[in-house]
Amino acid sequence: MTREEAREILSSMTKGESLLRHARTVELVMEAYARHFNEDPNEWAITGLLHDADYEAYPEEHPNRIVGMLREKGEEKIAHAISAHYTKWGVSYDNKLDKALLASDELTGFIIACCQVRPDGIVGLTPKSVKKKLKQKSFAAKVERDEIQAGIDLLEVDLIDHIQFIINVLSENREELKIG
Repeated sequence: MTREEAREILSSMTKGESLLRHARTVELVMEAYARHFNEDPNEWAITGLLHDADYEAYPEEHPNRIVGMLREKGEEKIAHAISAHYTKWGVSYDNKLDKALLASDELTGFIIACCQVRPDGIVGLTPKSVKKKLKQKSFAAKVERDEIQAGIDLLEVDLIDHIQFIINVLSENREELKIG
């Protein structure tokens, strides 16, 4: 699958600006992690881009719609990772792709939320301040902190290093993402 095909799928099911930006941010983080782990950047980027593609149009069926569509196209590895991006779905974590998506999804969204309440956005954002916000349960209350921790544990990365990695990726793309 090409990224262009993935973008067409995403745009056919997702219209909301916030969810489209989330898809883009997770795409960027996953692509960077693919390079970090010497994996396929295109495959990882598409996984990040499409992980919530069906959420807006088919919230009751999420992620089954996008997973089924990917399986029909022969994209089993991407489909499996997307089917596993929430621990409570009980899907196995078989490889780094599965683990990286879980580790990056909620935390990337959380870091974007941190940027939105700062006058300078991502400029000057530190892992320490993100970690402090994580402890504040009322901030971005819908973000499931246990999912973030599960992803970090499975990917076997340090929380501070992982936050910094995501900040770095988002900072490199801050103009496109309009986050400072």
